Amino acid sequence: MEDYIPFALAGLREHAARVLVVVNGSLSESGRAKLEPVSDEILVRENVGFDIWAHRDALDHVGAGIAEFDEILLTNDTWFGPVRPYGPVFERMGAGEAHFWGMTDHAREEPNPFTGKGVLHYHLQSFWIAVRREMFLSPEWAAYWRDLPEMPDYFDAVLKHEAVFTEYFASRGFRHEVAFGSEGYPTDHPALFNPDLLLADGCPVLKRRPFFHYPPFLDRHAVIGREILREVEGYGYPMAHLWQDLARNVAPKILNTDAAMLEVLPEIDVSYDPDRPFRIAAILNIVHVDMAEEMLERVAGLPGPIDLFITTNEEKRAVAIGQVLERRRDLNFGRRDLRLVPSKAGRHMSAFLVGCRDVVRDGGYDLIVKIHSKKSSRKSYNSSRYFTRHQLENLLGTPGYAANVLALFQREPGLGAVFPPTVHIGIGTMGRAWSYYRPRAEAIASELGIRVPIDEVSPLAPLGGMWIGRPDALGVLISREWTYDDYAPSKDFPHAPLGPTQERLLAYAAGERGFHVRTIMNAEHAEISHTSLEYKLDQISSTTPGYPIEQIQFLHRAGWTGHGGVAGLARMYLRLNHPRVSRAIDPFYRLARFGVVSLKSARARVSGRA
Repeated sequence: MEDYIPFALAGLREHAARVLVVVNGSLSESGRAKLEPVSDEILVRENVGFDIWAHRDALDHVGAGIAEFDEILLTNDTWFGPVRPYGPVFERMGAGEAHFWGMTDHAREEPNPFTGKGVLHYHLQSFWIAVRREMFLSPEWAAYWRDLPEMPDYFDAVLKHEAVFTEYFASRGFRHEVAFGSEGYPTDHPALFNPDLLLADGCPVLKRRPFFHYPPFLDRHAVIGREILREVEGYGYPMAHLWQDLARNVAPKILNTDAAMLEVLPEIDVSYDPDRPFRIAAILNIVHVDMAEEMLERVAGLPGPIDLFITTNEEKRAVAIGQVLERRRDLNFGRRDLRLVPSKAGRHMSAFLVGCRDVVRDGGYDLIVKIHSKKSSRKSYNSSRYFTRHQLENLLGTPGYAANVLALFQREPGLGAVFPPTVHIGIGTMGRAWSYYRPRAEAIASELGIRVPIDEVSPLAPLGGMWIGRPDALGVLISREWTYDDYAPSKDFPHAPLGPTQERLLAYAAGERGFHVRTIMNAEHAEISHTSLEYKLDQISSTTPGYPIEQIQFLHRAGWTGHGGVAGLARMYLRLNHPRVSRAIDPFYRLARFGVVSLKSARARVSGRA
């Protein structure tokens, strides 16, 4: 049970004679404990029919007792509130003579955007519908709910209820009003496109959708979530409730984009409060001893008491690192713990989750800093060098920058972890960061009880394996007692090593505990990244017409391009212009492609032996 729900109900309770809460699915004891103080009765039902059938069951449950009331309010949990007070809206709408009223509405559209044809009638949005006695005691009301069709998916809920409810009753002589009508705003759907203007006019609720809707769609309409959130915080809404819900229920990369959760921090301390220090454990995995001194200096730049834990996998490296530690006694660390881990399997992730499990789980630290000596022989010199810079400088730049990073955790108790955004210069991560890892990540998420939605194309993740986070946010990952044997090659997932898979699950594990994550950069890397991304997007967009959302949808319909060639281009043509034919031949295409790939692989192995 997310905390924003009882908070919203507590405000409504001041204006209601009776509050009936309907729960779709199951209700935990802790959830019940949160709801009971703000409700008169709780009805738990099977999770079918969305909120509409929940409303029908609630009306059946109340039965003839509904005649005791002057007005009933049908609402759901798709909004945050009260951001502004409920009272003025109830007072204003109570003075009207309508039979039913809504908080917001949606203008008439032709053709219907959901079906591509017909008309989407003007309608009050169903997340908030208040109905007076003349209507809810009428035979028309009884008939509407008696004949309510089944609603197996979201579009049924929109097309069979929300889009028809207003027209149904208006056509039968019932008058309706809206508290914040779309005709007074610059778009047809202000609850999605102009929530800041609604709030400025006194609307007490904020729809959740601007923070989980498809990011290219919001980009097309210039809906800036960060600006909306700044307004909401300014009105005094408890932001911890909002972040907890979004972290648990929105795919992290979507949330990071919709809410613009990248923090570009200055190199000079402007926000850290030294009177509220953290107890910090810095865990460094060092296999490249030549990087040890730089890593120590960066960690030593953090404010507050720091205990140092270093892992390495060879005795001679441990000796060399010990010499560096002895030479740098000037660096202000508390505890200094050098650990020789017994296995190279899993590299820095096994050293962290197995070799330092006691530190993360039982050490009593407020924050964990995890970095490692990253170099890659599989990348070019420049790519490897920039990759390392991108990780260390965006996580622990100057001491002032590091202080500003910690200030984020001071500001937001629900912030679970921070890490650099996806590196894309010199490395082909964009569009394929899941690669072979997604099936294994989904399997681990299921095993650990992580229910946060998984992003489709790429995860929001510390792909360099470096981050700063709260131990509680890592709780789901650390709850399992991993062993070094777990990091051995997997028969089920031969191309997805466990360590990189675990990296990709950090934000999802944090979200399961109600913690959100942020990406962080310094100004120099933001300048480098933005100019590179801008040029690359400009070039990619040059051959495809339309706005980015239209270009993306076109390319998704066309499908995987492979390496080009006649077969690949023909398949794309069929997918775009003859989708039925494409679906019919796809199984044969995949079979043929698999045969070709297998033959090439066999030839490569024969050539290698020769």
